[in-house]
Amino acid sequence: MIRAAIVGATGYTGAELVRLLSRHPEVKLVGLTSQQYAGQPYESVFHHFADQVDLHCSPQHIEEIVADADVLFLAVPHGLSVPWVVESLRQGKKVIDLGADFRFRRADVYEKWYSTHHDAPELLVEAVYGLPELKREAVAKARVVANPGCYPTASVLSVAPILGKGIINERRLIIDAKSGVSGAGRKLNTPSLYAEANENINAYNVGKHRHIPEIEQEIAERAGLQADQMAISFTPHLTPMTRGILATVYADIQAGVKITTDELRQMYQEFYAGEFFVHVMKEGVWPHTKWSYGSNHAFIGVTVEERTGRIIVSTAIDNLVKGASGQAIQNMNILFGLPEKTAIEAPGMFP
Repeated sequence: MIRAAIVGATGYTGAELVRLLSRHPEVKLVGLTSQQYAGQPYESVFHHFADQVDLHCSPQHIEEIVADADVLFLAVPHGLSVPWVVESLRQGKKVIDLGADFRFRRADVYEKWYSTHHDAPELLVEAVYGLPELKREAVAKARVVANPGCYPTASVLSVAPILGKGIINERRLIIDAKSGVSGAGRKLNTPSLYAEANENINAYNVGKHRHIPEIEQEIAERAGLQADQMAISFTPHLTPMTRGILATVYADIQAGVKITTDELRQMYQEFYAGEFFVHVMKEGVWPHTKWSYGSNHAFIGVTVEERTGRIIVSTAIDNLVKGASGQAIQNMNILFGLPEKTAIEAPGMFP
């Protein structure tokens, strides 16, 4: 039985980890930490866990929490993960960080976009970027897994099959993405208030969203480029729904390349063949965020727009599951040699 602890268990991603791990047949939850609710029964914070999770929220005593667990899930804001990772490695434990602290190869990129100093830059080369469909073998050998961001998960899955093949100009991608309000986290945030978000949609952090360098890093790696050769246009939008991400990518086809929609779809189907969680849609079918609601599944639609010479790819995921907690459990299953879909195989909820 894998003993798991969740650091930051009362945020949205932390609660989603509890929901999914509490029904995992090979996991025992041994620690749930919270600064705000320390000492309180977890079911008194989230009443829907009544009689299902018999744990109290613990103070964040690092050495003790790490000592009692085989794997730690870090669901904390950026800048707070390093002490937990350092102690986990000292004690020989596995750690999966759902934050941004270990997603980048270079500390200077992290420090530029997150405006904070990185206290363990030497560990960045060891951390594995945990997008299982692309990094499965590396994840299996990792001690530290950097769980991808929600927007990068959808964006990178959208274009992975056509990167580095001479089909598109990877340096000039345009990504138009929408997210539900839960992506902003469980905190007081004026744009996420019901009266602000309801019946409204707006772009935000245009040209400066912190997921831009993460997307550029991963696309550049698969395309055989340096990240500083990339210049994607990424525009996120806040939409009046609780969960979900829809990322639509526009890619210019290289001069002289001829490709049809059928050929493109076949490339995607072959690339994701055998991937339980990734579904390539049939002709004329485009993903809905509702299809992935509450699940670890991703849905991808593709077409060649001959009139403009572009490939258009649209991907829908649940930002809290495949975009965060479900993917973290997928990574944990790989780390411990379990069937990858254990506890996260269920389809989305509908309606």
